[in-house]
Amino acid sequence: MLSIGWFSTGRGEGSRGLLQFVQERILRGRLDAQIQFVFSNRAPGEAAGSDQFFDLVDRFGLPLVTLSSAEFRRRRGGTFARHRAEFDQQVSRLLAGRQPDLCVLAGYMLILGGVMCRRFPFLNLHPALPDGPIGTWQEVVWQLIETRASQTGTMIHLATEAVDRGPVVAYCTVPIVGGRFKAHWEDLGRQDVSQIKAREGEDFQLFRLIRQAQYQREPYLLFETLRTVAAGPGSPEASQRLGQLRDRPGKYLLPEGICLDQEINRAMIEDGLRTG
Repeated sequence: MLSIGWFSTGRGEGSRGLLQFVQERILRGRLDAQIQFVFSNRAPGEAAGSDQFFDLVDRFGLPLVTLSSAEFRRRRGGTFARHRAEFDQQVSRLLAGRQPDLCVLAGYMLILGGVMCRRFPFLNLHPALPDGPIGTWQEVVWQLIETRASQTGTMIHLATEAVDRGPVVAYCTVPIVGGRFKAHWEDLGRQDVSQIKAREGEDFQLFRLIRQAQYQREPYLLFETLRTVAAGPGSPEASQRLGQLRDRPGKYLLPEGICLDQEINRAMIEDGLRTG
């Protein structure tokens, strides 16, 4: 059984959706895994969004560990970056004795320090292709529009000190031209994207369509990646397509980035969703 640690700030619907998507499938026997704990860098009562996330964690009966990064920063003063290593040390102490096979960063809004990155193999979900834009999902979508990109995607990579650039574990591609996108790209034409950002912001229809296409696939990519990892070292699927995340003495091995388009499209069709 694959043991998972789940890290999330739990800010909104996306964070809740990822946890619910994976945990419900675990409960239905579609993944031989267990979420060992959920960690959040917010405390109960700190924000409405995270409180809703904590309610979901409680309904699933999952152990919850919290440490407010905002309160931590207020006590120490200055920027959080100055105290990141100390915060990670406190998180490590709170999680002492827990040894998940891997941890998932699903809507976790902090950058991990080097020591924390090396403690567990952390899988980070990033809404771009392996060679695509870095930054928040909003920054990624605007960069795609500015460069008139023809496709995007979502990837899962090992978290390292190089933000959004750790070794890629798996990814999926998302076409963003033709079909429902065609008219919106034509309307964009040669318009100045900075003016559109100022005038319409995230209400810009092309922005919304691109994000919807990414967002729809994110939980499927996360689940299919975990399912592949859970196949175990030495199994035909794992050895041919992924390899070990780490060997038994704890040395981390670089996995090969694999494209899970077929698995994701098949799963989406089974759920009655369009893939194009």
